[in-house]
Amino acid sequence: MATSTASPNAAPSVSVQVNDRRGVVMGWVSALAGCTVLAAVAAGAFGGAFQRLLGFSDGGAVAIYGLPIARAIHDAFGAVTVGLLLLAGTILPDTTSTRRRETACRLATMTGAVWVLAGFVTMLLLISNVTGIGVGDSVFASTVTSFVWKVDLFRVYFISVLVALGAVVGSAVAHTKTSMAWMAALSVIALLPLALAGHSGGSFAHDTAVNSLAVHLAAAFVWCGGLAAILLLWPLLTTAAGVVVRRYSVLAAWCFFGIAGSGFLNGMVRVGELEGLTSPYGVLLIVKTILLVALGLAGLGMRQRIVGRLEEAQPAGTGAAGEFRRLAVVEVTLMALAIGTGVGLSRTPTPIPRSGLPDPDIAVALTGYPAPTSGLTGPDWFTVWRLDWLWFVVALLAIGIYLWAVRRLAQRGDAWHLRRTVSWTFGWLVFIWTTSGSPGVYGKVQFSTHMFMHMMLTMGIPIFLVIGAPLTLLARAIPARRDKTMGPRELLLATAHSRWLSFFCNPIIASINFAGSLYVFYFTGLFEMALQTHTGHVAMVVHFMLAGYVFCWSLIGIDPGPKRWPPSLRLVALFVTMSVHAFFGVAIMSATTLLAGDFFTALASGGKMAWVGPLLSDQQAGGGITWGIGEFPMLMLALLTAVTWMRADEHEARRQDRQAERDHDAALTAYNAELARRGAEMSRAEADWQEHHQGPHGRHGRPDQHGD
Repeated sequence: MATSTASPNAAPSVSVQVNDRRGVVMGWVSALAGCTVLAAVAAGAFGGAFQRLLGFSDGGAVAIYGLPIARAIHDAFGAVTVGLLLLAGTILPDTTSTRRRETACRLATMTGAVWVLAGFVTMLLLISNVTGIGVGDSVFASTVTSFVWKVDLFRVYFISVLVALGAVVGSAVAHTKTSMAWMAALSVIALLPLALAGHSGGSFAHDTAVNSLAVHLAAAFVWCGGLAAILLLWPLLTTAAGVVVRRYSVLAAWCFFGIAGSGFLNGMVRVGELEGLTSPYGVLLIVKTILLVALGLAGLGMRQRIVGRLEEAQPAGTGAAGEFRRLAVVEVTLMALAIGTGVGLSRTPTPIPRSGLPDPDIAVALTGYPAPTSGLTGPDWFTVWRLDWLWFVVALLAIGIYLWAVRRLAQRGDAWHLRRTVSWTFGWLVFIWTTSGSPGVYGKVQFSTHMFMHMMLTMGIPIFLVIGAPLTLLARAIPARRDKTMGPRELLLATAHSRWLSFFCNPIIASINFAGSLYVFYFTGLFEMALQTHTGHVAMVVHFMLAGYVFCWSLIGIDPGPKRWPPSLRLVALFVTMSVHAFFGVAIMSATTLLAGDFFTALASGGKMAWVGPLLSDQQAGGGITWGIGEFPMLMLALLTAVTWMRADEHEARRQDRQAERDHDAALTAYNAELARRGAEMSRAEADWQEHHQGPHGRHGRPDQHGD
């Protein structure tokens, strides 16, 4: 009888577990989707989402009624997929007997396939609903291919489906915890383009609406999907159930506050006055708020009454485990109802329609906000503010987490340099001012101020953040996990030592990215896209902040990561980059055509931007700012790199002194012995030469002085 020779890395048990649970999983998720669909239909019927608009061709009944149903299925299966991948990559402990990670990942592939299909159907029905061409019409296919990439609303859905497809395909082949964590991140990224659709895409305060909806979607999918995934994998968790629930509960708390804060901002933008709460949109918003409060109270009760006991007990059908499962089923049901209500809410007219804005000028049409009425004077640099909630919250979180880590070190008796804390905090405070203060307000409509904002983002702020050494601090403050899971500390260190970061942190690549991307961004259409679109603006801030941070880190950073060049070579790379950067400023100063000319010309045509003056002169002033002000951070980097060089020499000297004390200067003794040995050898060689060439008979010596 033949025996099996399968390698231990093969996963037959995974296939058996997936096959055994396929029907159960799809049944549970289908029930979850059913609750979501019912809530979406009820909310849509109440809010008027299914009412036909008189005189408007809306694609027929298939598009009208099918769109919210398809979106509800998309959201339900998408949330479960995100939760399964998140558990597989970052939460589930692994053992040699049960391949929990692989099982969760294969189940995510199944639910993800439905997620992608529902997303594709949602996109098709949306196209039908907007264009008025029925799905069964003979020209519908050509309409899809013609408009799917040309219209912003269709394009964001298409991008979301493509990214989700990449996450699902990746989950089918992922076998390591790192790859699973990447697929989890990719699945969350697939949700972000959807924030540009619906009410957010056309609302006043566009950036606030989009930012808040993006956070809302990501937090809701992670919260609901994570809990649903725990229920689906419950029979496989066994004794690991307690630690899984505890880790998830921490994540759920963050999600709750993310949903609450983003929901408040969204409601404030779309409802306006309190009277708007009496509209159908406002009533549905109140229903969602009630569901959120109920979920928050249930989660708080679970943390206080169940999580601790669950870690102490064996999972079973009774006791803490049974209580957790019953409460979790109720929570997931409430979450499904909340998601469905949100789908119906997205199809309900808001109390503040876009067309009802009072006299929007050209600046509102292009940027979403009125243009400033005068130029910047001395006090205006610190008194003009328009809060950008995304970057404001990011900065506060960065400061808060850093201070928490410092406090954690202090509690256990470890020290942390005060200057690093001050540098990190100062850098993020300057970031808030740059993005929400006068540079952020004027930088969207005036080129010279935009260049000042750009120099701060890419050259000024990153220096202070790098000096803060956040990765070193967090690696010391966050406890390491011992059960083969990718916790926050493991994710940070894995990223720091990854091959991708090794490539981008090479001083040559970092310099090319830092200086070269300036030319690519400003001398192509990317600059105008960043001025006109919220997505482009966010991408600009993220890219140049990261490019500046990586460049500074490659020169003066102390955080863990790829091996650094010697300080002398770093200075060479810095001086070359300084030259390229200075040439960029000179190129803008000497340019005779406007960058993003259509955008700035359109702003000037409104008559409210006369304070800017001649546009080309303002652009040349921006080039002067780039060339002049930009050199100060470069000089600061050069000084810090030189200091790093001197400190490296001092550290090496102190290390050698300590080594000499430990081994009684063995290195110097060995060196002197080697010199003595070589000196003796040279003396013997010289004596041998003299004996051979100037022996007693003088055969090879000088001629006898009495000879010819």
